[in-house]
Amino acid sequence: MDIQPLSISGAWRITPQQFPDERGVFLEAFQQPAFHEAIGRSLEIAQVNTSISKVGTIRGIHYADIPPSQAKYVFCTQGAILDVVVDIRTDSPTFGQWDAVVLDDIDRRAVFISEGLGHAFMALDDNSVATYLCSTTYSPTREHGINPLCRTIGIEWPTEDRNGNPITQIISEKDRNAPGLNTSKEQGLLPTLALAEGFVRGQK
Repeated sequence: MDIQPLSISGAWRITPQQFPDERGVFLEAFQQPAFHEAIGRSLEIAQVNTSISKVGTIRGIHYADIPPSQAKYVFCTQGAILDVVVDIRTDSPTFGQWDAVVLDDIDRRAVFISEGLGHAFMALDDNSVATYLCSTTYSPTREHGINPLCRTIGIEWPTEDRNGNPITQIISEKDRNAPGLNTSKEQGLLPTLALAEGFVRGQK
């Protein structure tokens, strides 16, 4: 299992080793010892979510209040998604920046997103299945969203699917009506880097 940091601190790309044979393929999608050695913390799993999305579907940008926020370990068991991490920590040197990894049923990579970061993805195939290992259960009173089309962040969403066909974006009304990054900051909804890092240190 190869675990590499993304350009946003607190996020990593995980590439599992696959073992193909005449029966198919076997891999370890998550392995706590390797995860702890590379990232320096454990991931206590409180909830496992699965979403099935039509091509062009954008989910996010989502995040939760600290404490306890919600760390996520995301992988795609069918189809493909562009998984996006957004730095929403107001005093971070990469505040407002984003990084992305294609998660699919070929390389079978995963992304780990620490508490205090924003998360979104776009489905690149019909019936793309994303699974999230979450550190906390869902709590609607702590959940927030940032508009995935926010110009300040400027995520470069794909315009074609894996077969080169044009993509039509599908966004929920809730996500489309979410505030932009600057408005969220002005409203005091975003975490600071110090708050996020302090909380994460307590999880090690």
